[in-house]
Amino acid sequence: MIFLPHNRNSLGEAAALARGRIAPNVYDTIAFAMLVALLVLLAHGAAGMRAPSELLTTSPVTLDLANLPEYALRTTLRMFAAIVVSLIFTFTVATLAAKSRRAEMVIIPALDILQSVPVLGFLTFTVTFFMGLFPGSQLGAECAAIFAIFTSQAWNMAFSFYQSLRTVPGDLDEVSRGFGLSAWQRFWRLEAPFAAPGLIWNTMMSMSGGWFFVVASEAITVGNTTVQLPGIGSWLAIAIDKQDFKAVAWAVLAMAILILLYDQLLFRPVVAWADKFRFEQTAGQEKPRSWVYDILRRARLLQTVGLPLAWLWQRAMLLRLSKRALPATSAASRQLSRAIDIAWLGLVFVVALWGAYETVVYLRQTLGWGDVVEAFEGGLLTLLRVVVLIAVASVIWVPIGVWIGLRPAVAERVQPLAQFLAAFPANVLFPFAVIAIVATGASPSIWLSPLMVLGTQWYILFNVIAGASAFPSDLKEAASVFRLKSWTWWRSVILPGIFPYYVTGALTASGGSWNASIVAELASWGNTKLEAFGLGSYIAKATEAGDFPRVILGIAVMSLFVTLFNRTLWRPLYVFAERRMRLD
Repeated sequence: MIFLPHNRNSLGEAAALARGRIAPNVYDTIAFAMLVALLVLLAHGAAGMRAPSELLTTSPVTLDLANLPEYALRTTLRMFAAIVVSLIFTFTVATLAAKSRRAEMVIIPALDILQSVPVLGFLTFTVTFFMGLFPGSQLGAECAAIFAIFTSQAWNMAFSFYQSLRTVPGDLDEVSRGFGLSAWQRFWRLEAPFAAPGLIWNTMMSMSGGWFFVVASEAITVGNTTVQLPGIGSWLAIAIDKQDFKAVAWAVLAMAILILLYDQLLFRPVVAWADKFRFEQTAGQEKPRSWVYDILRRARLLQTVGLPLAWLWQRAMLLRLSKRALPATSAASRQLSRAIDIAWLGLVFVVALWGAYETVVYLRQTLGWGDVVEAFEGGLLTLLRVVVLIAVASVIWVPIGVWIGLRPAVAERVQPLAQFLAAFPANVLFPFAVIAIVATGASPSIWLSPLMVLGTQWYILFNVIAGASAFPSDLKEAASVFRLKSWTWWRSVILPGIFPYYVTGALTASGGSWNASIVAELASWGNTKLEAFGLGSYIAKATEAGDFPRVILGIAVMSLFVTLFNRTLWRPLYVFAERRMRLD
């Protein structure tokens, strides 16, 4: 009993220590203020999205500088809504494609086609649909704009996640199976963490790349339907139409501020948090830093509130949502599985053939062979531009991306700059391009082409940075020990290591360039319009005129070109990269 007072003191000290651990501190105050500000902005923006549609006419978008913060908020909310939907799409569709051979037969060709369909192609058919769902409300036009931005973000993220799931190192997969992890546990303990670096960088790229199509998404003109939603995209469209350089400059400044804010408040904390998913930690390696992440880690009350969620997540990780292991399949079962695969592939082929037949029947009612020839000629010219531009972008950005990715401190500093450059819309450069081309008498078919790759070349850079950042340190040390340098180091060490990431970046960059052709091949500055003959300008003119048969023809031809190009080049490279990773 003589130790009782000491025990009482110990218990009191422990209780005081426990209270100190959960008592709010200054970091809780900062986190709470940030959370309240976020909720207020969300509530304000959501209220504007649900406003009556007649306000778009009675209170149209103007170039009044006082309205720019409101427009910036509305645009940001649309882009984040689209990125959330893109993440849901990625985790479901890309995972299904990676796990199911039969689903892959449908999903991957569908993604090839969908990434080639231009934003205007989606808007042509979705504006009326969404506005019909919410009559008398701006929410219909908002959904159409969000869906259009989603189509500029989702395919890149899905391809990245699919590529990562298919290239999980075989030894790690064997270890996870050796520990008896179920498919559910293996996904969250191995596959998702392995895919995290590439997915995070591609999410940042998709967020930035969405800015490229903001003008087309917010300033919608389809035939007789014209909708201008409050946002930076509509501001830019009006400024370009009025030849107002000052308003264009204000829009660019607003974009730069927004990119800096969501880089600091969202993406940099995510990068710092995801560093724990690295499969190796090298002594002395500099870790990503984020002041927001540090605040959240040190906020006591916030961590206490999050304990129930953490407990639920840990319980969810104990679930074993998988089928029981089946015995080795017999020859008869393998033949049955092969027959099912053939039947499934035949069904997919029949459905695709039926869709092509219905499209041809519809187009024959109003169009002739001359229109088809014109669309194919435009497609060949656009294909030539895409191939040349992707090759040039690869030569430039692969070495730079490797240099940045192998240096975490440099990557941390370059990240916001790269996001801004990726977000910089080509529309802002239209005035300078149009003025320069008119003044020099240069050919628009040649000098408008670089505008196609301005917003898509960053897919290559971001994916190469992600690949170089994830490159194993033991391989770098082995290359250093063997003194591999110059071209030998590139050919035998780093290029094989980043190859899967590069293929993902180049594939999505080529698809994005096709998509960007509708903006880049038809540039305007006030009443001055320049056209580069190609499939993008063909679709843009048909959309503006409300010529639905030619829009469908242009989209069909573009989908055909992109699908054939992907199947003959990028898909074999994907298979090669997957086999290489499995062998390694």
